[in-house]
Amino acid sequence: MHDAKTNLSRLVAAVESGETDEIEIARAGHVVARLVPARPRPVRTPGYWAGAVRIHPDFDELPNEVARAFEGGQP
Repeated sequence: MHDAKTNLSRLVAAVESGETDEIEIARAGHVVARLVPARPRPVRTPGYWAGAVRIHPDFDELPNEVARAFEGGQP
């Protein structure tokens, strides 16, 4: 563990450059962590859900009872 802390930048550089695909970090002879390259983020497609998600027509309407409750009145 101490060696990993001391050489963290070097270990990250080795994984980042592809020199190694995984580094195991151990404490008292037992693996406690693995340093691996980050997974690439998937490409997002704008408008993917367009037309698939339906919102109820009264979604933006605030019921009077709720409005009164926010104003400190009785529902």
